[in-house]
Amino acid sequence: MIASLNGQVRFKNPSLVVVDVGGVGYEAHISARTYDVLPEVGGDCFLFIQTVVREDAITLYGFGLKEEKELFLLLVSVSGIGPKLAQTILSGIEGRALCQAIMAKDIRQLTAVPGVGKKIAQRLCVELGERVGGLENSLVAPVAPLDGRRTDDSQIMADAASALINLGYPQATAWQALRAVEQQLGQGKASVRVEELIRQALQSLTVL
Repeated sequence: MIASLNGQVRFKNPSLVVVDVGGVGYEAHISARTYDVLPEVGGDCFLFIQTVVREDAITLYGFGLKEEKELFLLLVSVSGIGPKLAQTILSGIEGRALCQAIMAKDIRQLTAVPGVGKKIAQRLCVELGERVGGLENSLVAPVAPLDGRRTDDSQIMADAASALINLGYPQATAWQALRAVEQQLGQGKASVRVEELIRQALQSLTVL
């Protein structure tokens, strides 16, 4: 089993990264949270890996934090949550906030996360309510993302992405549109509200 990767980023998007390790490219599915702390293409990175083996495929899931991987494993232990949905959940809500919502049995906050309906939210509370407490305080994002983006900017982008995904856009498409808006705004992005990000992203998606 592959437990970690240490190499050079060859390709990345908000849901996937290819890491070159000794000339071999490993494709790993990632959350938007991990994407936000990856270096630019060509930079070196380290990822914790969960290898999922099925009859028709061997799939790697990558994590910037060991605790994020642990939370992923807890999520996939819940009935009805597979690896893809677990990564979608981790993209839609910050890890500590997810743990707090589960412990508080906050169904309203949980159902606001992309892919989580009322039944899944209830299962999360029942099955993980007493298991996520140990992760709550350790799920702290890196002090500074490796690409220089501020952590509060990342949260605003994640909130906007969650809204777009709730509107029916695929995760990768939503993040692609938001990154395009971010580039257009440049330094002005620091003062932009979530609502404005969503509006501009929707405009770019309409053009596409």
